[in-house]
Amino acid sequence: MEHEKYSYAEALRWLANKYNVTIEETELAPELKAQQQVADSLYIINSFAQKFFSQQLLQTEEGTDIALSYLKHRGFREEIIEKFQLGYNPQDRNSFATAALKNQFGQENLLKTGTVVLRNDELVDNYRGRIIFPVHNNSGKIIGFGARLIKNNDKAPKYINTPENELYVKSKILYGTYFARQAIDKNDECLLVEGYTDVISLHQAGIENVVASGGTSLTQDQLRLIKKYSNNLTIIYDGDNAGIKAALRGLDMALEEGLNVKLVLIPDKEDPDSYVNKVGAAAFREFIAANKKDFILFQLEVALKDAGQDSQKKATVVNQVAETISKINKAEDFTKQQDYIRKCSELLKIDETGLNALVNKFIREKVSKTEAKQTSAAEQEVGATDQPPLLDEDSINLLFADELQERAVVRALLEFGLKPWDEDHTIASYMFEHLIEEDFFDNKQLLHIITTYKTWYEAGIEPTAKNFLYHEDQALSTLVVSIMDFPYELSEKWKTEFEMPVITREQVYREEVKSTASYLKLRKIKRMIIQNQQDLEKSTNAEEQFVYMQTHQHLKQLEQEIVKQSGTVIIR
Repeated sequence: MEHEKYSYAEALRWLANKYNVTIEETELAPELKAQQQVADSLYIINSFAQKFFSQQLLQTEEGTDIALSYLKHRGFREEIIEKFQLGYNPQDRNSFATAALKNQFGQENLLKTGTVVLRNDELVDNYRGRIIFPVHNNSGKIIGFGARLIKNNDKAPKYINTPENELYVKSKILYGTYFARQAIDKNDECLLVEGYTDVISLHQAGIENVVASGGTSLTQDQLRLIKKYSNNLTIIYDGDNAGIKAALRGLDMALEEGLNVKLVLIPDKEDPDSYVNKVGAAAFREFIAANKKDFILFQLEVALKDAGQDSQKKATVVNQVAETISKINKAEDFTKQQDYIRKCSELLKIDETGLNALVNKFIREKVSKTEAKQTSAAEQEVGATDQPPLLDEDSINLLFADELQERAVVRALLEFGLKPWDEDHTIASYMFEHLIEEDFFDNKQLLHIITTYKTWYEAGIEPTAKNFLYHEDQALSTLVVSIMDFPYELSEKWKTEFEMPVITREQVYREEVKSTASYLKLRKIKRMIIQNQQDLEKSTNAEEQFVYMQTHQHLKQLEQEIVKQSGTVIIR
């Protein structure tokens, strides 16, 4: 599994095949068994076809004169041709079809492979006069072909690919993965190019961690295939407008998969194939290393350039970049997300806090849409119900940073609000008097919970989370349920087997309130620092500027005092 980069099942099958051991598969349903039999037949036909095409390329007069000379003219050596099992389909009408039928392959499965087509009730070759590029799966079996026209022909497509069948699903395939998987793992980086020849040329130059997308938009399955080997993706495309637009497609999905995406644009109207042959392997590597652009920042630069001085277009760009950053939705990538917010706000020349709030808005909208879909699906399955839908764990984890902290404040209020803080205050009265200010809650739904709680509390009602469960506002009750839901439980073994005292949240609620208090104070001070800085930048009066600078110094001192008291770490 580690060496070949196979899944567990793939590794078992590979070893069994190597040592002639029969694997007893789980019994399949009749329809699945039929599909498996078709897939096995397609593998056999594809293997036969590859051997036929390679033999035609290397051992026939037509193949060597037309196809092999063309490949050598393009700079491909015979060892790389043999490694990638390249071939040639002769120009004769049915040379492959005749050979396949002679070997008793069935017409239905032959048509599925795309190697032949039916014309006037006769099977004829589909790839006549073309160079053949076999496409391999992760274990090296051939699942399809790409066929490139050699002669110029305006009426015929340059490339023909295998039609989708039981083996070949284009959205799940990246050309060259079988040959690149170990190099991608070793270099911890996947290079992505457009075409078959780009992959082969780079391999020939010793750059083996490269695969091709076929020039289409990246799909989620293809991105997950890359992530199987590395989190680092570098896209290498032509530097023209079409190449740039092609590279930018699929960006959001790459971010959602947690990939670190860079972009390199090849100069001088070259492609990776021609450029590596022009400058050599060493210079190509140096160029890639020196010209990697951050994907999000590059996209922003392109968008700003297109927007020019049009304020409306600039506003659209701000929304687009905020939505893109919101796709970085894994908890472990929070620092990366915040770094993008900082860098993009500098490029856009806007307030960082505002961009952060806009990013959180897109995250909340995504969560709301997810909830709505789940609710709709549940109602269709079992009918409408009074039970409010719960947010799933992944959706809750989408709400980073300020959002999570705001939820922590609400949870502390709901859970501990009626407990004593000191002789004169409950937790609720203390929080309302010293902590909670409406202006510092970005999520107005959470603020609605707090104001509802406060209204009940001041009216003499003793509110708890249960008061919200049957609230007439279902969105409110749903949100409270999602906040209070905690899916983990301490094991009793801590007590019974390890004799360890188990501290409950009931025993440390004051510390939890203090923690949220520190956060709220730091958040308030941070926003005051930002506002003070903006006022300082706008001011032209020397006395005012001096006051602003003194205010800044005082606010930073307060910030440090809170940090010292609570042990909080401020990430800048």
